[in-house]
Amino acid sequence: MKAMQTTLDQLNRVSTDAFVATLSGIFEHSPWVAEAAAELRPFASVDDLHSKMSLIVETAGEAKQLALINAHPELAGKAAVRGELTAESTREQSGAGLDQCTQQEFDTLLRLNAAYRNKFGFPFILAVRGYDRHGIIANFEARVGSSRADELRASLEQIYRIARFRLDDLIGS
Repeated sequence: MKAMQTTLDQLNRVSTDAFVATLSGIFEHSPWVAEAAAELRPFASVDDLHSKMSLIVETAGEAKQLALINAHPELAGKAAVRGELTAESTREQSGAGLDQCTQQEFDTLLRLNAAYRNKFGFPFILAVRGYDRHGIIANFEARVGSSRADELRASLEQIYRIARFRLDDLIGS
């Protein structure tokens, strides 16, 4: 199940409301990024759009950045179990095989999710495309030992990677 595609030319020409509606899922539950980006049109390329959307987040301040990070679901967490993920997150997590975890893998992810959230106060973020369950767990185990500042930076970098994947899925040539 792939997202409906649009073109950059169409995005540059649509109303602000249509632009925001189309790009509202690029940054998880954070349409404020698309709203700010709408004012920066036209975009010369998908790279330009991604760069400017990422810069909007970079310059938004820590409170908005933390809200964006906290808008992301835990990997194989309660929201996934209850079927409450966004369509984008569902595709990404199932594409990495997180919907096929063994009980042991699932228990490990639940333990890591709790340890990470307790230490940092926000969910672990990883652009899971290109990873399998084992790689995700290894990355998770390595990062839970990091400092909060390093994890805040790593989380934002992962969010920018997720956003780029989503833009590439959405915008055709």
